[in-house]
Amino acid sequence: MKIWISGEIVGPEEAKISVLDHGLLYGDGLFEGMRIQAGRIFRLPDHLSRLEGGARALGLELPYTIDEMGQIVVETARAFGQPQAYVRLVCTRGKGALGVDPTGCTDPQLFCIVTSLTLYPNEKLASGIDLITASVRRPALDALDPQIKSLNYLNSVLAKREARLQGADEALILNARGLIAEAAVANLFVVRGNRLMTPPTTDGALPGITRRSILEIARELGISSAEISLGRVDLFQADEVFLTGSGAGIVPVARLDGQRVGQSGLRPVTKRLLEAFPGFAERMGVPF
Repeated sequence: MKIWISGEIVGPEEAKISVLDHGLLYGDGLFEGMRIQAGRIFRLPDHLSRLEGGARALGLELPYTIDEMGQIVVETARAFGQPQAYVRLVCTRGKGALGVDPTGCTDPQLFCIVTSLTLYPNEKLASGIDLITASVRRPALDALDPQIKSLNYLNSVLAKREARLQGADEALILNARGLIAEAAVANLFVVRGNRLMTPPTTDGALPGITRRSILEIARELGISSAEISLGRVDLFQADEVFLTGSGAGIVPVARLDGQRVGQSGLRPVTKRLLEAFPGFAERMGVPF
């Protein structure tokens, strides 16, 4: 693991941040998770653009320009030196007085972590993971908009904990209307026939970079796709179900709440997307 912080690249033992930082105390900040594949940082400009947009929405002044942050990511990836890795770029509002008032925070902090990451073992990626429907619901858009990738991930943490306590790999999170938002740490896709479907952001889904990439690849492959509201029943009626995320990649789903979803072992659309993704990632990656 390599970490860029305060202008230096250090190991995890040397990386320090104040206990009075509002990112730690109140989840006041935002982050981007990025994947390094074949020595290229996948869609780095898109991740930085989303970070900048989220910072504007939070009224958080980024301490570096887009170009400077891009160089920080590149330098940290180069220091880690592995062709396959995960990047976490984090910006907090910085140190302030106790209390939620952010106006006293005048020194926002930025750090970048590059490390190895494996979310699921290979056998799970081959056979498909198990989901449970979480009891917690995704907050409404006017409470905590999922378009902002903030440090407030308690909703996802509780959903993931519930899944693990029940012996499952991941949690399906519904919104207050009972529609699917996403998984705890990934977007969700359903295939029925030759049609690819994913919940819209208005149902509580993060506009994921990998999610967008899958929709773009589907168009290139001539696969019909739509952003459409989905419920649990749509998973049980689907031919294929899979998750996507920067950390997870493309992950097939085998069961929801103990019941099989999709056609056992038959995932032709998922397979086509998996086969097309490396070439797409190479085209959309920034070398370091």
